[in-house]
Amino acid sequence: MTVLRSLAVPRSTRALVAALLGASLGWAALYALNEVLWDALFVSVPGLDLDERIPGAIHFFLYDTSKIFLLLTGMIFLIGMLRTTLRPERVRQFLDGKPLVVSLLLAALFGAITPFCSCSSIPLFIGFVGAGIPLAVTLTFLIASPLVNEVAVVLLADTFGAANTVAYVAAGLTAAIVIGFIFSRLSLDHLVADFVFATPVAVLQADGRRPTLHERVEAALEETREIVGRVWVWILIGVGVGAFIHGWVPTEFFATYAGPDNPFAVLLVTLAGVPLYANAAGVIPIAEALWSKGMALGTVMSFMMATVALSLPEFILLKQVLKPKLLALFFGSVAVAIVVIGVLFNLST
Repeated sequence: MTVLRSLAVPRSTRALVAALLGASLGWAALYALNEVLWDALFVSVPGLDLDERIPGAIHFFLYDTSKIFLLLTGMIFLIGMLRTTLRPERVRQFLDGKPLVVSLLLAALFGAITPFCSCSSIPLFIGFVGAGIPLAVTLTFLIASPLVNEVAVVLLADTFGAANTVAYVAAGLTAAIVIGFIFSRLSLDHLVADFVFATPVAVLQADGRRPTLHERVEAALEETREIVGRVWVWILIGVGVGAFIHGWVPTEFFATYAGPDNPFAVLLVTLAGVPLYANAAGVIPIAEALWSKGMALGTVMSFMMATVALSLPEFILLKQVLKPKLLALFFGSVAVAIVVIGVLFNLST
């Protein structure tokens, strides 16, 4: 926050362009080196083992907090700059000219190619909503992004085989699109926090004139300051909760009580997977262990989906953006879809 407050916009256009280029390169370098730097720091401390619970939790907290703050500041600023160029009305007109299913499919595919966990997807979600993209479309992205990504697809194929991987990806994308379609039939915009719509960029666009580069940068910076200022505490709390439970998965409990003989196994792993915060790549080795112990494929899929798409840290962060009714509707719909997917796969295999 101190860094954001101290940023000043250079008066010279040439100096401003140079500052933007330098800041972009610096951001990209920090994001690329984030995990490497934390790994190197922990390895350099004698006696620390990241496979142990407490060092692993601290490492996870520092890495994930840094990553989310970098994404939040970088993505909100970038989207703010884009919004000052591309007016919300044009975005709406572009989407209005296409069938809803096409817009939802594009949102789901974009979510699939962005390698973010559930919390890391939220900065993009905020920017998309503020840019005037329909809420149902942005929620489709928010569901698909943690569920499916290219890293998870490679690991899934190596672990579960090509056929099961295709089934997982198809199920995840279908769930995101179907839920988005249902949400499009409802009036939900009033259930988004007001600050998402009343941002400095929105005010800049309100007068109808073409803003200068300096005005665009100032508005994007101010918008980034405001949004980060509203959610930074909740990021620390959310990731702190995730760090506390990171890596702790009671595999023996699941193997015993969520086996193929339990008709409520899918519901059990879906509910139990919610507090277990992990990304798609991190949960696959755990899923492989459960599968090797006899857990049905559909139950394994539900466990993976619940762990990556529904988490306490995501709930804590989204609570600052979505009002309680929409938050409950979002989480409830995704949970039901995950249970249905698991049951259908168990019946078909």
